[in-house]
Amino acid sequence: MSRIITISRQFGSGGRTIGKLVAEKLGVRCYDKELIEKTAEETGYANEYIEQEAEYAPGTGIFAYSFLGRGTDGLANADRIWIAQRKVITDIASKESCVIVGRCADYILKDDPDCFNVFVWAPDDFRAHRIVEQYGESPVKPLKRLEEKDKKRKLNYRYFTGREWGERENYHLCIDSSRVGIERAADLIITSKNRQFARNDLLTIPLSCGIFKGIKALFK
Repeated sequence: MSRIITISRQFGSGGRTIGKLVAEKLGVRCYDKELIEKTAEETGYANEYIEQEAEYAPGTGIFAYSFLGRGTDGLANADRIWIAQRKVITDIASKESCVIVGRCADYILKDDPDCFNVFVWAPDDFRAHRIVEQYGESPVKPLKRLEEKDKKRKLNYRYFTGREWGERENYHLCIDSSRVGIERAADLIITSKNRQFARNDLLTIPLSCGIFKGIKALFK
C-alpha cells in the first residue's frame, strides 16, 4: 500500500524544506524537482519551461489563461503539461510511499484514501525575511515577490482544479511554519499523518470486532 503526503505551500514558508525533512524522517523519496524532470520526459519540453508553466499562471490577472495559443486539439501547452504532470503524479502514487511538493498533487490525489494533504503558510514579514536569506536580494521588493508568486500559484490551482488554493477544507493539516519552525513542522506532519492513517485503517475492522471500540477511543 502506497501512502502519500502532499505539501502545498506559500512561497517563502519553508514548505519545500519541510517536505524534504519529512521524507528523510520517514525514509521515503521526496518528489519536487524530480516531477519537473519526469514531466519534461513525458512532454518533450525543457525542464526550465516545465518548472515555470507547471505551477505558475502566465500572468496575475483573472484572464491569465484566456489568451494562450492552442493547437488543433484545442489544448494549450499549459494543458499538455497538466495532463502529463497528472499522469506522472498518479503513477508515482500507485507505486510507492513518498512526499510530493506542490504541483496540485493534493487535488490530483484527492480520491486516494491513503493521501495526507498539508498546507504550509506563514505571515508575510516572516516569508519576506526568509526569501532574502534563502535566495538573496532582488530588484523586486520581497513583499512584491511574495504577492506575485502566490497569486500565480493561486490562479494556476484554480484554473486546473476549480478549487481555491490554500482553503483549509482542502487539506488535512495547515501549519504556520513561523510559529512551530521547520523541524517541529515536520514532526507534526508525521504525527498527524499517522493518526489519520490509523483512523482509516479502523474502517477496515468489522464493527462486530470486540476491540473496535477500545481502539477507536484512542483516536478521539
